[in-house]
Amino acid sequence: MGYEIDFLPVGDESKSGDAITLRYGDLNGERGNQTVVVIDGGFNDTGEKVAKHLADYYKTDKIDLIISTHPDQDHINGLSYLIENLTVGELWIHQPWDHNTLLADDFADGRITDDSIKERLKESLQKAYDLVQLAAKNKVNIREPYTGLKYDERLSVLGPSLNYYTSLIPSFDGMPALKEDADASSKQSFFARAVQYIKHKAAGWGKDELDNEDTTSAKNNSSVITQLIVDDRRMLFTGDAGITALSYAADVIDKQPNVDLKFFQIPHHGSKRNLGPEILNRLIGRPVNEGQTRNISAFASSAKKGGPKHPSAKVINALTHRGVKVLATRGNAKCSPYNAPKRDGWNAAIVEDYQWEYEETE
Repeated sequence: MGYEIDFLPVGDESKSGDAITLRYGDLNGERGNQTVVVIDGGFNDTGEKVAKHLADYYKTDKIDLIISTHPDQDHINGLSYLIENLTVGELWIHQPWDHNTLLADDFADGRITDDSIKERLKESLQKAYDLVQLAAKNKVNIREPYTGLKYDERLSVLGPSLNYYTSLIPSFDGMPALKEDADASSKQSFFARAVQYIKHKAAGWGKDELDNEDTTSAKNNSSVITQLIVDDRRMLFTGDAGITALSYAADVIDKQPNVDLKFFQIPHHGSKRNLGPEILNRLIGRPVNEGQTRNISAFASSAKKGGPKHPSAKVINALTHRGVKVLATRGNAKCSPYNAPKRDGWNAAIVEDYQWEYEETE
């Protein structure tokens, strides 16, 4: 049993995105003994690159499962190409417009109805709605990915739960103002823009510069969190999930002893707003002595010119001093193989250095 995890380059300049392909099974055998999965498809022009990667390295034009983690354009836009041009067995995607019952009571405007919320969600998440319609037209099996959903005995969903997901919908971008904070979002947005600047900082080994406050958006926290377990090796895929969503996923992981984390997708391209010391201690472990390693790889899908936000030096350091090897795409494909055939022209990737001094966007 083996696997290959590929992070394809998304974002030629400064806009990062996610396009992940993976396969597991007997990678030296027939295609029928392998499962091929795509997690997110990047921007519109990424879909064709994903298809070519599958043809070149997996030798297939069939995808067993596509997972759309959440409906941001840097994750979902390229998936239409795959459904239109390849054979796709199954699509996992949330359909929030079908979870509109009793949501109207959450909003300040008394004229809002559940039906109007349904239509607003379709319009604000048009790309996701269109993808569902396209998949149905192409007779792709569609399922909503909530905690406990399994594709097989190896691939399953850790989060979000249905209850947590529906609690996030009223705070999605494009929704009306909520009763309790009708104008808070605009004030917060203005403040966030007003205080951004570059700071020069110095780091000390083992000291986290992250905090435990979850400032991730509701839509990002709705990301599908998926795990793959092969030979008691856990691979964790996080989309753009934040601390709260990851904490719920950690609750599920805590009930699964004797499985060691070996691969971790750094959420939201390495943003400092998605991770904190407490969740890192739960998922990875506490900081180790300089030079020690845990044999865990962490990948960040970042644009070629994504720094200093993607990935954040604070995130690189927090993972590194926990013994994790951190790698960022920065315009290049990265592969994490296990019991996989050797690829011609592919060499060991360069691990991100510990950032003793760095610039950070505040």
